[in-house]
Amino acid sequence: MASHRRAGKTGLTQSNRITMLPAAAATAAVALSIAPAAAEPQDTPAEVRSAVGRLHVEAERATERYHAAGERYRRLSAEAGRLSDRVARGQERVNRLRGVLGSLAGAQYRAGGVDPAVRLLLSSDPDTYLDRAVTLNRISERQAGELRSLRRAQTELREERARAARRIAAAERSRKAVSRHKRTVEARLARAQRLLDSLGPEQRADHRRAARDGGRTEFPGGGTAASGRAAAAVAAARAAVGRPYVWGATGPGSFDCSGLTYWSYQQAGVTLPRTSQAQRSAGRRVPLSEARPGDLVTYRTDASHVGMYVGNGQIVHAPHPGAAVRYDPVGLMPNATVTRV
Repeated sequence: MASHRRAGKTGLTQSNRITMLPAAAATAAVALSIAPAAAEPQDTPAEVRSAVGRLHVEAERATERYHAAGERYRRLSAEAGRLSDRVARGQERVNRLRGVLGSLAGAQYRAGGVDPAVRLLLSSDPDTYLDRAVTLNRISERQAGELRSLRRAQTELREERARAARRIAAAERSRKAVSRHKRTVEARLARAQRLLDSLGPEQRADHRRAARDGGRTEFPGGGTAASGRAAAAVAAARAAVGRPYVWGATGPGSFDCSGLTYWSYQQAGVTLPRTSQAQRSAGRRVPLSEARPGDLVTYRTDASHVGMYVGNGQIVHAPHPGAAVRYDPVGLMPNATVTRV
């Protein structure tokens, strides 16, 4: 079983999603190349519903890529910050060593300005000659040691600066990826909404009813959770039933699919990864036939959707835009994988 950190205050919320892009990036979403949005006149309501479903799947996949890029951005930014701090400390050490070397060089120059043998002849206390000679040798050895330390510090400083620069560049690439995936999600969802708007009122109502086929809001659970934290996560997910799907949201007022499972386990004191793909690997795999309440169930070969098993062959999940958190049969999507946290 994978180990987990205790939940902290981090994590994206609906009101605290990644907002790292300048206004120009948001404007660029308008220019995103995408197929014409309006439904063709010959499209039947069933074809429109099918197209909307495909767009929702595409948006969900892009959403998980958005989360992954966001997590990578935060991790790389944190690493870059730590490396920058080390660079600053390294520069302070280099400056300090340079100061010490300067002082030692000055002292040696002043002490060595007169040959020690001549100093002996001039000294009123010849017995101190050996002590003075030893002192001069010690200054020389110390200076050599400080010089070696300075060189090592300078080499380390150059390496730290190079590492920091690489992390900053990688973080910038991830920031751009966040922007790209965000625009993709928004474009897919906007196209789906325009397709829905092309339907008449009765057809839109039919679509809403069809989209909720098999969904329920009453608790169908049964069985014993695998652990106390799994039971607490199930209780949290149950409390979220009826709250809307909003992409990128981690509660408490709205959720996307991995946001719901992330938030539910956070309430149980466990911090899961943010993406459905990473959540699939956040624990021990078990057969679907052995699923217990609190187990995570990911779907599709790319694990782009995730829900939580609650017993009696049912999961609780945030299905797609326009729907609320609800219960559905565990077999509602292909390629189910069960992970016990």
